[in-house]
Amino acid sequence: MDSRIIVALDFPDAESAQACAKLLSPQSCKLKVGKELFTAEGPAFVETLVRRGFDVFLDLKFHDIPNTVSRACSAAANLGVWMLNVHALGGAAMMQAARDALGQGDDRALLVAVTVLTSLSDSDLQQIGIQESAAQAALRLAALAQVSGADGVVCSAHEATSIRDRFGDAFLRVTPGIRLTDDSADENKPDENKPDDQKRIMTPSRAVQNGASYLVVGRPVTRASDPPAVLRRIEQELTETGDIH
Repeated sequence: MDSRIIVALDFPDAESAQACAKLLSPQSCKLKVGKELFTAEGPAFVETLVRRGFDVFLDLKFHDIPNTVSRACSAAANLGVWMLNVHALGGAAMMQAARDALGQGDDRALLVAVTVLTSLSDSDLQQIGIQESAAQAALRLAALAQVSGADGVVCSAHEATSIRDRFGDAFLRVTPGIRLTDDSADENKPDENKPDDQKRIMTPSRAVQNGASYLVVGRPVTRASDPPAVLRRIEQELTETGDIH
């Protein structure tokens, strides 16, 4: 079974991340490496996870001139990652350059484009000059990403339905901001699992029902006393609602 769950290894160092990853298996989830961990530990850590058999989503959100992004994506793909991302706001030429850098093989890395960060509300967008709602901006940027060759987008689960309906199920929707029903990874640590800076959040089953292809889950798994149990709980929730088979 191809797991829909991507566990975000949002740790400051390899030791902490490895301690969590050792509790997980490539069959139960994929892993995401973001800016903090990558900056601290570099490409070698990503290659370690790949050698262990994990599908790795390299979440560095490249956003620069097309040539620079193209070279960065090529370097990332050489690490053996399963997926990487760019910012859709970088424009069509940048996204096309990123996609071209990944080649045409069936085993190439997937490219997804970030639409609107889940930390941003409609009022936040207005502050930076975007007068559309988050939903409208996400749909517009998803359209640009699709024509630019991206395999899908990173978007809130709140926007996944409209993106799926417009561009089809093959165009991926990777959704951060996933929280468990009780919004807590471990009932003994309630203060560590608040929605924090994620403003557009959703439960796993609701997100998949809304059209999410993959669910990015961080603290509800990584700060739990038993991360594998949380993954099993999420899979059970999806199974019970008919969202996985």
